[in-house]
Amino acid sequence: MTTLLHSASRAHLVRRAARLTAETPPRWGRMTCPQMLAHVNDALRMAIGELPTARRPGPLRYFPLKQLFAYWLPIPRGVPTSPELLARIDRAQFAAEAAELPAMLERFASRPADAAMPEHPAFGSLGRSGWGLLAYRHVDHHLRQFGA
Repeated sequence: MTTLLHSASRAHLVRRAARLTAETPPRWGRMTCPQMLAHVNDALRMAIGELPTARRPGPLRYFPLKQLFAYWLPIPRGVPTSPELLARIDRAQFAAEAAELPAMLERFASRPADAAMPEHPAFGSLGRSGWGLLAYRHVDHHLRQFGA
C-alpha cells in the first residue's frame, strides 16, 4: 500500500497539490481549497502529535472495523471530522497552506522510527506504519475532492 513513509508517495502528493489554486472548486463537500489545505495540514500535525484531538468512542477502534475503514475501504465523502481539524479553516490563506503541505509531509516522514505516535481520535492506537498509510489516504482523498 502507498504510505507517507515512501518519498515517491510524498512527491506524488506534492505534484498533485501543486495543480491547485485558491479558486479550485471542490467536486464534493463544502470546504474551499484553502480550507481543505488547512484541514490536511492540521491532520498531519495531529499525526505527529502536535495537535491534540479528543477521543471519539466507537466500534472503529477495534478489529476488524479498524483495519477495514482505516486501511482498505475508500474514505466516504462527508464523514464527520474532529472539531480540532476544522478550527483554523475559516482563517486559511491559500499560499501559506499550500507552502506548508510539503513541509508537513516531510515532518511526518522524518519522525524517528521509534517515536511514540499519538492516538487517532476515531481509530485509536496506530503505529508509525499505520499512520503512514492512513495519512496518505487522507491527503489523497482531499486532493481527489479538488480534482488533483
